[in-house]
Amino acid sequence: MDNNILSLRNVSKLFGSEKNKALKLKKSGVDKDTIYEKTGVTVALWDATLDIKEGEIFVIIGLSGSGKSTLVRCFNLLNKPTSGQIYFQGEDIGKFNREQLNDYRRNKISMVFQQFGLMSHRNVLGNVEYGLEVKGLSKDERYEKAMEMISMVGLGGYENEPISSLSGGMRQRVGIARALANNPEVLLMDEPFSALDPLVRKDMQFELLTIQRKLNKTIVFITHDIDEAFKLGDRVAIMKDGEIIQIATPEEMSEHPADDYVSQFIDSADKTQVISVRNVMITPNSIVRLKDSLNYSINTMRTNGVSSAYVVGKKMKLEGVITIDDAIQARKKGLTISDILIRDINTTSPDALLTDIMSMAAETPFPIAVVDENNSLKGIVSKVHVLSSIL
Repeated sequence: MDNNILSLRNVSKLFGSEKNKALKLKKSGVDKDTIYEKTGVTVALWDATLDIKEGEIFVIIGLSGSGKSTLVRCFNLLNKPTSGQIYFQGEDIGKFNREQLNDYRRNKISMVFQQFGLMSHRNVLGNVEYGLEVKGLSKDERYEKAMEMISMVGLGGYENEPISSLSGGMRQRVGIARALANNPEVLLMDEPFSALDPLVRKDMQFELLTIQRKLNKTIVFITHDIDEAFKLGDRVAIMKDGEIIQIATPEEMSEHPADDYVSQFIDSADKTQVISVRNVMITPNSIVRLKDSLNYSINTMRTNGVSSAYVVGKKMKLEGVITIDDAIQARKKGLTISDILIRDINTTSPDALLTDIMSMAAETPFPIAVVDENNSLKGIVSKVHVLSSIL
């Protein structure tokens, strides 16, 4: 079933008077700088085609001048495309009349800007209520909804504070609360955190992910920071010179960049933020069953040149770990595997990100066991696997 909420089909946006001449040059393969020199026309966006799924965070990333902000402003027709179609839930918004477009902008899609866009003469509550006033809600309805959103973004108790008294991070929270108050289906965010200091920015990224999980909104997020893109995005689009170069999940993009430009762009990214355990885990070569003898267990460890073995029960359910030293001592005493089993060991899931297990990998005496939802052993990952994967 098609669950795309926004779609672009061959969308281009040119700024300047000689658009037809510029279009012909572009179609013939002339680059955007040469086109500008010859025509004075800026090719801000060229032949963009993409689909954004309902409920996902879709991040668009690129350097200054790559076309990312032009693209995001096409979604609400702040930029009207020179050519191509834009669809919201299957409807061509380019064909909306004024009334339909106003309804779309007021009720379906909201935008959060980099510079907050707040009204200094209104307090926090007044700013968050603004869109609800425009929609004609009663005073009580506005207050109730606005207070709910203020609380959601962590500003409870600040509703009567003037905007001038707030920090940058708090102002951005107000901007998000105002956008969410209208209960839009899509939230457009144009580099909303770029003006914030690194610690506040990190907090806001976490806040956005928390809000998205609660409300399941579709978010289109613009950034020039690859780490931010990979941290937030379910999928990421990389742009260059007004064109979309690649669309993929952060993990797919890290593993299979489309070209050298993408590869260089993401080369500085913190790969622990996008690579999952599944990509670095290996099959343990020393596995014994709970019912096996200690002689068998010792021989298995010696044969494989390891000092520990993973113990499993029925259906490969992980029971724990035994060490060769303990096994040798236990054999002398006539004990069993159950008697020396170390049950309190670190485990993780195949879908966990490497960043989630970095501290665990550094401290664990054994490779981390990778288990599924039924606690069945799927593989192991050691500190060396984690470190070597990010070099």
